[in-house]
Amino acid sequence: VQTRFGPRSPSAEQAIESLALQRGETIVPSGAAAANALGLTTQVPVKSVYLTSGRSRVLSLGRQAVELRHAPRWQLALGSKTSGQAVRALAWLGPDEAPKALQILRSKLTETAKTELMSAAPQFPTWLARLVGEMVHG
Repeated sequence: VQTRFGPRSPSAEQAIESLALQRGETIVPSGAAAANALGLTTQVPVKSVYLTSGRSRVLSLGRQAVELRHAPRWQLALGSKTSGQAVRALAWLGPDEAPKALQILRSKLTETAKTELMSAAPQFPTWLARLVGEMVHG
């Protein structure tokens, strides 16, 4: 990317977006990044990790390494929507910590996002499908 200060590498997000379009893969931020974006944790991921429908690999973007990890279809089902972030965040938190995050998610997710979650719930692991049902139906 050319700037007024000279050339620089594109941001990791731009490079990942271009790769996804070029290869026809679904590529989304990891569960840790999703949990941070939704305010479920204050931990900020140090490494750039993305989940992909393609093969796992590490990309070098200048001095930055970006890890792409193959993920199961259910984690990628809702893409980069807020509901998709919620799925990945809950999966990253795991069955023990995820119930604590339900209160925060209830207030942050729109009715549309909750409907999207319910429609995708049959693809999720049992523990996650139950949590989604609790969140949507109270």
